[in-house]
Amino acid sequence: MEQVFDLAIIGGGINGCGIARDAAGRGNSVFLCEMNDLASGTSSWSSKLIHGGLRYLEYYEFRLVREALIEREVLWQIAPHIIKPLRFVLPHHAGLRPAWLLRLGLFLYDHLGGRHLLPATRSLDLRRDEVGRSLAPGRFTRGFEYSDCFVDDARLVVLNARDAADRGAVIRTRTRAVEAKRLDDCWQVTLEDTLTGARDSIMARVLVNAGGPWVEDVLVRRAGIDAKAKVRLVQGSHIVVPRLYDHDRAYTFQNADGRVVFVIPYQNDFTLIGTTDRDYDGDPAKVRASAEEIAYLCQSVNDYLAKPVKPKDVVWAYAGVRPLYDDGASEAKAATRDYVFEFDAPGGLPLLSIFGGKITTYRRLAEEALERLAPYLRGTKEQAGWTGKASLPGGDFDVSAVPALADELIRDHLFLSRALALRLAHAYGTRASKVLGDVSTASDLGQLFGDTLTEREVRYLMTHEFARTAEDVVWRRSKLGLRLSPDEVKALDDWMTTHRNGAARPVMEAGGRT
Repeated sequence: MEQVFDLAIIGGGINGCGIARDAAGRGNSVFLCEMNDLASGTSSWSSKLIHGGLRYLEYYEFRLVREALIEREVLWQIAPHIIKPLRFVLPHHAGLRPAWLLRLGLFLYDHLGGRHLLPATRSLDLRRDEVGRSLAPGRFTRGFEYSDCFVDDARLVVLNARDAADRGAVIRTRTRAVEAKRLDDCWQVTLEDTLTGARDSIMARVLVNAGGPWVEDVLVRRAGIDAKAKVRLVQGSHIVVPRLYDHDRAYTFQNADGRVVFVIPYQNDFTLIGTTDRDYDGDPAKVRASAEEIAYLCQSVNDYLAKPVKPKDVVWAYAGVRPLYDDGASEAKAATRDYVFEFDAPGGLPLLSIFGGKITTYRRLAEEALERLAPYLRGTKEQAGWTGKASLPGGDFDVSAVPALADELIRDHLFLSRALALRLAHAYGTRASKVLGDVSTASDLGQLFGDTLTEREVRYLMTHEFARTAEDVVWRRSKLGLRLSPDEVKALDDWMTTHRNGAARPVMEAGGRT
């Protein structure tokens, strides 16, 4: 008899993978397909922050901010290798938001979400504090320092998918859902391998549409359902430049247009700057950071920093499309970042579509989605809330112990450089030893593709983390694309193409029920 999954999910971004993890952990059989790579859409083009969203307070989104503030510490504790605390410096800019308003907002930020581990806000004298030395001389005298967290966004998605698979879910990348058809008692989803063109199908009792920017396309063109909710596509672009200052704090800069720009220490040697907010009308797969946006981001930081930034300094620019719920806001910056569900049950078969959402609140979104679908699901092994207590793969250690993990790797593998040990500890946590396995010499790591990337790590990523191309490895499983040359990336891609057939693809029977 053909297997029937309890739940099929279309979309391998943070929402889809978060739901897959939660559902599989509750005992449901789960199938997830993603037409490209995991996190290849919106989820890897963020500002890399787990944050409450300070500026959302201005739009009275208190529920969203509170939920996000609570989630900061929850996520930090379950994934301390890829999430770390980050202190933000907010200079007071005369003529923009008054100091009393900033203090009020930061007071709410400190107390609205039950902060326990992260340090509180403090006032700064920018004439004396070291963070003031990076700012334009004499322009800023007062400021505030507050807490949020940094995250490796794409790895967060991959680790949710990995944990879902460890709990029995089937995860298929490079697999497009071309049609979702209602049968008598289940959905039939027709799938197409985007690399080979081969087609097959799966059956599921419940369907989740986590298509992100393509959420309406999945509803209308593939499932044949008229969408009641509408998606508003908002483009956000970022730039990366060589490191602008020596200290470890980030900045939040206010602009005269009401937007804010973050300036964040990135990958040791770089600084990340973003983001923009503007409506986007086009193919989400073709979004690019425009020259106008790059110039805007440069000018935004030049209004504050002592060291100017020019478009020619940009070593990497990226853009993503946020699939926000269209709440009728007149400006993109004011559109809600909250998530909205659209539920349809054609012929009694449930279909849940997701509009909007933030990386920070993905776990709560997954819980609410499964609560909505509870009458149609059979899994009862775990109760709601388990995902906030169980570590993501590699995250089963104390939040301050990444350096200790690196030291342990070096003790067990004396040939490792400190730089490589730290990178592996931050990327894989306690699973870094699994990446290395029983290697005893540097030559056992196999071919060196550039910087610290070796054949041993690439084989692990192909076998255990769904990587199939060089782009998957150097821009999503890592950010080594900032350090590898085009020729090195090409050599890696050629090697992966040659060895791809040997990498594990999920067995269809895993996690399924008949």
